[in-house]
Amino acid sequence: MDKILEAVVMSSYPNNVKQGLVRRVIEASKQPMDSEQCWSMLELSTKLYLTGDTKYKREIGKEVLEVYGHYHPEEFEEFFNVRFLLSLLQEGYGPLGKRSHYVLDYIQLGLQFVLESPSANSIFSLLRIEVLRKICERPSPKQCAKISKLLTQHPQCIPTGKHQLLFCQQLIRCIGHFQCVSEEEEQIMEFLEQVNKVSGLLQRIWRTQTSTILPSLKELFTIISSTEEQEAPSNALASVVQFVPLELMDGVIRNLTNDDSITDVQMMMAIGRMIDWVSWPLGKNIDKWIIALLKGLAAVKKFSILIEVTLSKIEKVFSKLLYPIVREGALSVLQYMLLSFQHSHEAFHLLLPHIPRLVTSLKKEDSNSATSSLEQLAELIHCMFFRFSGFPDLYEPVLEAVKALPIPNEDRIKHLLGQNAWTSQKNELACFYPRLASKSETGKIGLINLGNTCYMNSIIQSLFMASDFRHSVLNLTEGNSQPLMTKLQWLFAFLEHSQRPAISPESFLSASWPPWFTPGAQQDCSEYLKYLLDRLHEEEKTGKRIYQKLKESSLMSQAVEHHYLNKTLIEKMFGGKMMTKIRCLKCLNVSSREEAFTDLSLAFPPSDRRSTPILPVEEIGPQFIEPPENAGQLAGSPWIRRKAPVAGDPATLPMLVETLGFQEPGKAANPLSGNDVSVDTAKDPFSTFGEQACAPKDSRSVPDLINYFLSPERLTAENKYHCEKCASLQDAEKVAELTEGPHYLILTLLRFSFDPRTMKRKKILDNISIPVVLKLPILVAPEETEEVCQCGKDSAAPGSGFMSVLYDLCSVVVHSGISSESGHYYCYSRECTDTVPHEQPRDGVPKPASDKQLDFEIQWYLFNDTRVSFSSFESVSNVTSFFPKDTAYVLFYRQRPGRQSCLLHEALAEAGRLHGEPSLHKDLMEAISKDNILYLQEQEKEARNRAAYISALPKSPLWWKDLDRDKDDDSSSGGCSPAAGGGGSGSFHGLVF
Repeated sequence: MDKILEAVVMSSYPNNVKQGLVRRVIEASKQPMDSEQCWSMLELSTKLYLTGDTKYKREIGKEVLEVYGHYHPEEFEEFFNVRFLLSLLQEGYGPLGKRSHYVLDYIQLGLQFVLESPSANSIFSLLRIEVLRKICERPSPKQCAKISKLLTQHPQCIPTGKHQLLFCQQLIRCIGHFQCVSEEEEQIMEFLEQVNKVSGLLQRIWRTQTSTILPSLKELFTIISSTEEQEAPSNALASVVQFVPLELMDGVIRNLTNDDSITDVQMMMAIGRMIDWVSWPLGKNIDKWIIALLKGLAAVKKFSILIEVTLSKIEKVFSKLLYPIVREGALSVLQYMLLSFQHSHEAFHLLLPHIPRLVTSLKKEDSNSATSSLEQLAELIHCMFFRFSGFPDLYEPVLEAVKALPIPNEDRIKHLLGQNAWTSQKNELACFYPRLASKSETGKIGLINLGNTCYMNSIIQSLFMASDFRHSVLNLTEGNSQPLMTKLQWLFAFLEHSQRPAISPESFLSASWPPWFTPGAQQDCSEYLKYLLDRLHEEEKTGKRIYQKLKESSLMSQAVEHHYLNKTLIEKMFGGKMMTKIRCLKCLNVSSREEAFTDLSLAFPPSDRRSTPILPVEEIGPQFIEPPENAGQLAGSPWIRRKAPVAGDPATLPMLVETLGFQEPGKAANPLSGNDVSVDTAKDPFSTFGEQACAPKDSRSVPDLINYFLSPERLTAENKYHCEKCASLQDAEKVAELTEGPHYLILTLLRFSFDPRTMKRKKILDNISIPVVLKLPILVAPEETEEVCQCGKDSAAPGSGFMSVLYDLCSVVVHSGISSESGHYYCYSRECTDTVPHEQPRDGVPKPASDKQLDFEIQWYLFNDTRVSFSSFESVSNVTSFFPKDTAYVLFYRQRPGRQSCLLHEALAEAGRLHGEPSLHKDLMEAISKDNILYLQEQEKEARNRAAYISALPKSPLWWKDLDRDKDDDSSSGGCSPAAGGGGSGSFHGLVF
């Protein structure tokens, strides 16, 4: 029967005659027959299907195969075996050089007849391996579409396990190689359909195995970010992104923009190729992904990438507004690119020559899409006019083109510009382009975020800016037997001398990591600071002492010298002491206990309570510090006594802690409330500074919190105190008094409280006024008073009493967010130095500070992980006003010299005169030098790569063939072609590719 069928098919009879004969053979094939005859017919039909030179022969082969699959299943299964399929897939079918292109179609046809057979699983296993091998060979779009069709119809053949992920990645690489060589619209439409089938298979796999999505996207990014490819990857990759769930967008973008392994050149390459995807007519949500990545780069301050990409791609995006099928996405991308590029007019001015022609084309199109786009484009143009005024000659043709279109009002313009800006800090983009990424213009170095480690970065930068502490750490000698302090020394040394814009604190993080912290999770920076200081203190205290000693001062008594030299560095710099007293209200007996502290945790008073401090803290604005006229006189106070005198308890007079505004040299500091700023003050250039130093009438300030901390607490009801003298529970009063002020005062504002309803820590978002200078009351013992007074410093009494200690604000760690488990930390810092020079006074009168030493002239810096920028106290004061979730959390103050710690100040000053800048030991100097050389080499390589990337970018004339075409060409304007004045198949090829 096979001979008959072959003779009929190969004969020269007319097709209608052959069709009748073939029909009779096929009908006969439905009858029972022996196995040998079945095999002969199956071999013939296979040959016809795979190598038939006409569609007619292939159709006959297909029909015979289907008949034998239905009516002779056992023989068909025996014929359609694993060995035969393996031969087809690996060796092909037909003579060399003319292998059949229909093998995959043949296998798909035959699979439907063996699905229930015993050999089905073996066939599926074979196909899982072979389709992966085929994809790795980078088949053509047509063959790849056939594989996708086969696997979509028979998902049992899709690779599983690790092979499935590899299959997805290789499939994406295949799509990246797709090219359509034809310019005929019919072939282009066929190509688009093939791409859609392949990407549709990916969507099917992602739906069933969501774990493959992110690795697939990583592979996609690797492809589009590669700088080594000879040929740019196909725009068909846009079809992959359209199937990624939008809920994954934020996480994917955040990971990309915070991945330090991705170079700027790679990121520029990737975002540039993604922007090219606006040309892809079948992509959905492509514009959303492009804009999300641009915003992500802005969030991490990658302004150089954004500038390069915008300037190189904005004209191409603009040209796609001609095509209705991609217009909506292209316009969205164009809007963001223009509205965010606010530091320079360059991007907008690139479009000026092309706008009139595009407007003319859209008006000519006269469609709803064109009308809507014209109105949005006009709004965009007016925003740019508003932002970049002063170019009337350039703008005149554009203004003429859009004069009949609606003009947005100023509020709308400001809203659009405000919500799309890369950054709220205008000075961050000053002189940013063109230049390579380099060390911050501030001269300071950032710290790389190692995954929610901003809490550590902000603390390290605050400690680094504490200059006395930094110098002490850097002066440590080699082999000091303090591993953690040594790592901190290395980190400080790199922050001081590295040429990198930012360094990685990975080594220090691993050494200082609190064991209960969760890796990768946001942590409480105050908790980390406490742990770090405690570790450093205990490490030295247990015998690993600092080698270098402060030079012995002639003013030091042996007891005082012993007192200071036996303190650890942490105690010297951050250690203070506090006396807690409890007085029984029945017998008036007072018990007291002194405790050391490295920070004060300040709670917020209840909203219904305004604390009436008995011993208030003062807040002082920027000023010159003049020596008191009578250093030995105890400061008077209008405040009442805090408690009745007790036998044996020295009478204590409280001291006023004031808020002082700006004052001229030589004038006394006067109390200043929020309403006390005079009209004349507003004329002073520093008047706003004085106002910022004071809390508004209804707001709270840091002194309010300290006063609440120091105010007496009643112990009553269930909280009664057990009085030893009364031998029973009694009502009592508890009060805390500072007995030794630390060199650096650390204040933690307790903004996080546990909410039992939600079982989470909630944040108090109250704005707190932060004084630039703080006057703190310190209780002075009688034996200390005379020594303090001999130093010629602030007021204290011959007997026991309080003396005022001035503190300058050094650092403010800000938490941005609403929970301690999330958000972001950054810090404002400045380098506080002694206001009054360490010179011997003439005639007993210290020299006043120079103008440059005024508080308001000390430069502030903003440290935000890798980014360091200039800032101001105005920014520090107003941060919460502008950003309600950004609140001051940890404050660092430095004690001014000449008060309680005059001995330590003089010792530090003496050490500074002897040693100057800290000298680093040999190993550390060599390590920094080597790393600086390595960084320069990296920069040179990056500069070459960047130059190569930029030079390889297509120039705008290539993109404007659509806008420059003959305006009289009224070729068809179908669904895929540009409407009205746009041109046919050639233009459509330009659109897609």
